This record gives sequence, C-alpha cells and structure tokens, in this order.
Amino acid sequence: MTQSPQDMWSQWLLQRRFGGDPERMKRMVDFLYPVREKILSHVQLSAGGTLLDVGCGDGLIAFGALEKLPACHVIFSDISDDLLQYAERLAEEMNVHNRCQFVHAAADDLSLFADESLDAVTTRSVLIYVAAKQRAFDEFYRVLRSPDAVSGKAGGVLSIFEPINRFAYPEPPQQFDGYDVTPVVEIANKVKAIYESLQPLATDPMTNFDERDLITYAESAGFTHIHLELQSTIEPPDDASWEAFIHIAGNPKIPTLEEAMQQALTPTEMEAFSHHLRPLVEAKQGQRRMALAYLWAMK
Repeated sequence: MTQSPQDMWSQWLLQRRFGGDPERMKRMVDFLYPVREKILSHVQLSAGGTLLDVGCGDGLIAFGALEKLPACHVIFSDISDDLLQYAERLAEEMNVHNRCQFVHAAADDLSLFADESLDAVTTRSVLIYVAAKQRAFDEFYRVLRSPDAVSGKAGGVLSIFEPINRFAYPEPPQQFDGYDVTPVVEIANKVKAIYESLQPLATDPMTNFDERDLITYAESAGFTHIHLELQSTIEPPDDASWEAFIHIAGNPKIPTLEEAMQQALTPTEMEAFSHHLRPLVEAKQGQRRMALAYLWAMK
C-alpha cells in the first residue's frame, strides 16, 4: 500500500525546518525546551484540571504539560491530522494516552469546546498563521473558566509564545536574510519576490502584528491581569552550513532557498547568487534579528 504524503504542516515541522542538518535540529531542540518551560511556568492547575494546547504540532507543549502537571488532562488540538496522529502515537508509546484527547480544531474556531469548560489554554507559534487573531483570542477567553467568587478559585489562564517577525522585516534593500548582497542585489530581489508573493509583509499573518497588538487582542477579548515579556536580539546568524541554509524552509508555506532560486533564477543567476552568498553564510558574516513575545493572562 502506498503511504499518503504528509500535509505541509507535518512535513515542515518534522523535516523541512531542519534542512537535513542534525546540528540544526539539536540547536532547535535546545532553544525550544526553555520556551516550553516558560509557557508552562504560568500554568498552575489543580487535580483534574484540563489544559488545551492549541496548534499542538508535534506535542512539545502538551507533553511538557503532562509531565509538569501529572494530575491534569491535556487536549491536543491542531488543523493537521497528520500531526495529531503523530502525537497520538507518541502518547501511546509514553503510556499517557489515557490523560489525552486529540481534536481537529483551528485557533479561531474552538466551537467543539463549551463555554468556560477549560482551565488553561496554551499556544506556541500558532497565531503567526492565523488571520483572525482577535477571533482566536475571543475563543480562548470563551472556553476558559471564569473565577469563582464563592470558592475563591481563580479564572482560567492563557499562556502563549509568538515570534514577532515584524522586528526583522522589511529588510534594507541591500540585505537578503541578514546578509549583504549589494553586488548581486538585482538577483536577490528576484528571489525575495518569490517569498513576498506568497507572504506579503504588510498583510500576511506572519508579519502583520507585533507585541502591542497581542496585548490589544487580549484586552479586547476580556482578559485581565495581562502580562507580556519581549525578548529581542540582534546577533550573527547560527547557520551551520551552506547545504542546510539552502534546504531549510522558514515556515510551512514557503519554499526552501534552493527551491526559490530554481523558480526565480536562470542557471547563470543561481551560480552568481550562490557564489556571492555562500562564503558569507559559511563565515557567518550576517546579522540575525529576532524578537519573541510571551503573553500570559487570567480570565
């Protein structure tokens, strides 16, 4: 029997974001575990509480919650059935399946869940793919429990992490992914045009918001006690190799650099662009701008 191809979300999360580079995979894991711990540090559930991890992906946050909160129930939700199946297989292997539920649901449509039915909602790098961000926050608020004045029990908690891609874009015209491409700028612009046609900087969910918007969305939804922590860095890139650099897709909706070059450039232009860019990548002679936002709030 021929195995069906994975959807783009699963392909990217499990393969294309690493570019076939084991060292990059290790660095990614080393980066993501502290992210998970910080998200979950704002979640305190009593025995029997339920946490919904929206856009669970490969289960990074959800499995962390199962470990950190041993008496809780965790709902894995995602729009990718392939990733839900992947996470469910892991849950069975880890003997935690009885504490899990796996649900196909989008961040901006949690209609499968009743009002005030959950104790915590978490997300990691999910809203960058959601056009209706306010609707997503409204849904987060709706499904979380209200505080109980009689018992003194606090309301449900939202804890999320989002990259703020607006911090890095648009780049100066002479730069490509943080590298100076002045001598080949016309060629670089052809490659940039591929990416910008797929994800226009002004309108795409990936780049059309910043940390102030996250606060506005949370406040408009009705959350109180809203907190946001922003971490911004500007430093040399950590690309391990040219091969990894050209085979990595920055997100599920865009091609790798090699694929974009093949689509946009002639063989002669590809050779010229690579001849200029490869030494810069291998010498890490570029600049990487990154901003990360953690938001947590109580209902």
